[in-house]
Amino acid sequence: MRPQTLGVHALVWTGTWDADSARRTAANTRACGYDRLEIPLLDAWDVDTAETRRALDDHELAMTGNLFLTEGTDITSEDPDAVAAGERRLSHGVETVRHLGGDYLTGTVYSKLGRYASPATPQGRAQCVEVLRRVASRAADAGIRLGIEICNRYETNLINTAVQAVELIKEIDRPNVCVHLDTYHMSIEEPDMVRPVLTSGDLLGYVHIGENHRGYPGSGRTDFAAFFRALALVGYAGPITFEAFSSAVVEPELSNALCIWRDLWTDSEDLARHAHGFIETQVRAAEAATSNGSPRKGE
Repeated sequence: MRPQTLGVHALVWTGTWDADSARRTAANTRACGYDRLEIPLLDAWDVDTAETRRALDDHELAMTGNLFLTEGTDITSEDPDAVAAGERRLSHGVETVRHLGGDYLTGTVYSKLGRYASPATPQGRAQCVEVLRRVASRAADAGIRLGIEICNRYETNLINTAVQAVELIKEIDRPNVCVHLDTYHMSIEEPDMVRPVLTSGDLLGYVHIGENHRGYPGSGRTDFAAFFRALALVGYAGPITFEAFSSAVVEPELSNALCIWRDLWTDSEDLARHAHGFIETQVRAAEAATSNGSPRKGE
């Protein structure tokens, strides 16, 4: 099992985005051994696509766009204006990724990022499916895969598990829509770190590596060994991107939405280098374990 690319989330490096931060972030990403940069498409980050594309190209980095919906752009909303605004936001995300030469748009693209006071409604789910069908078709025309990032119950009421994501993707019925597993959210919602990978199977297209407390990988309680063995068992070869958040690097729109109130780390470079080495070690160990016929956890 060899990942297609190893990536890092931009908020490991910076809480702002302009030409200078784009160049610094791209340079730091490559210097720490990564070959992909995930950029959140935030309202406060008026991304200059020409300058950012130049920085990515200069350091030969693949690019992922990460996007989340808000109260006013929720495609599961009862407000038709919010649904229409959500489709425009998603379509703009596709265009931004295309201009940046990226190949993935992922995130909470199916509902708002935030706590709901009640379960998702059948109408809201149906709207989500219809909007994402259209957005996925636009993304496919641009050579972009659309990732359904599975988030915990405090961040969405629609998709909390791999089983739910697979069901939604089958309803959307577009070949470029994939499951995006995130170990942080899995540690909250899933029974273990293996079954979601097996459930996703061939639909798995993107992976976030994050510790259960958002800090240094390996310093918490996430069973990364089991997770990477599962990836090896299904032959996963897509991107693996490291994601961590701390109040040491703040972008209010995203940091507040994710409730990042503590300093889980303060040294971005040390964190990024540690995470890269940690992931490489886990990949090698998983390859060795599966080639020796090690059993799956839970069997």
